[in-house]
Amino acid sequence: MSTNTLKRNKKSVSSRVGNFFVHVFLAMLAAIWVLPIFWIILTSFRAEQGSYVSTFFPKGYTLANYIKLFTDRNVLNFPRMFANTLIIAIFTCIISTFFVLSVSYSLSRMRFKLRKPYMNLAMILGLFPGFMAMIAEYYILKALGLTEGSAVRLALIIVYSAGTGLGFQIAKGYFDTIPRSVDEAAIMDGATQWQVFTRITMPLSKPIIIYTVMTSFIAPWVDFIFAKVIVRANADQFTVAIGLWNMLQKEYINQWYTSFAAGAVIISLPIAILFVYMQKFYVEGMSGAVKG
Repeated sequence: MSTNTLKRNKKSVSSRVGNFFVHVFLAMLAAIWVLPIFWIILTSFRAEQGSYVSTFFPKGYTLANYIKLFTDRNVLNFPRMFANTLIIAIFTCIISTFFVLSVSYSLSRMRFKLRKPYMNLAMILGLFPGFMAMIAEYYILKALGLTEGSAVRLALIIVYSAGTGLGFQIAKGYFDTIPRSVDEAAIMDGATQWQVFTRITMPLSKPIIIYTVMTSFIAPWVDFIFAKVIVRANADQFTVAIGLWNMLQKEYINQWYTSFAAGAVIISLPIAILFVYMQKFYVEGMSGAVKG
């Protein structure tokens, strides 16, 4: 057997051993990621009440936790919280997506004074966490009369949407990959910048649109800090994050823990549905980009 053959065999064995350990490591990471989700789902169907049981698998299964979540409104009104969050997330998603795509397109395609300083300033501001400004934002909203009653939902939509124009970096990077010659050809044919943006650039940008829609919807859907500061003790305007957090308070945890798990499963459904629905458009956009 030649020396080259021995080297190839050794390399093949070492490669297989390396692949084995890589797959074991990835399987461990997958288990670490999946097991908490699996446990939450099991707990949501658990018949035993309380926050702690000695077994991983429930001794009995029931749908009562889900039924209680939507019917028992003496302490926490989950249907109202779900509706509040859904309304806020939908309007925030629409406004934020428009802001992000518009700002990103403008910075990618147009050249104007203070463009570079704005991009640098946005980059610097992005280094600071948003909750640093939440007290100031609360007092501004209070001065405008947006911290009481149904106006709280409008306040949250404003808070979640107002700063989204600063998060343009990813979308701008995508727009930069689209050849400017496409825009120039359309302008030579008499198209305006708005027509180029809506009829040419947007159809070519499905992947980044999907990404922006997803992130714009998820952010208000799972946010707790801003919602808690602005909503405070106004129970009629609670979002699902505040409601689920209240279920874990010491006076409610034994009574509501399994319903908390059921609520955690339910609030994941809109995100999962949105992802599954939007995925086909993402794949179509990527396929079109490859063909182009």
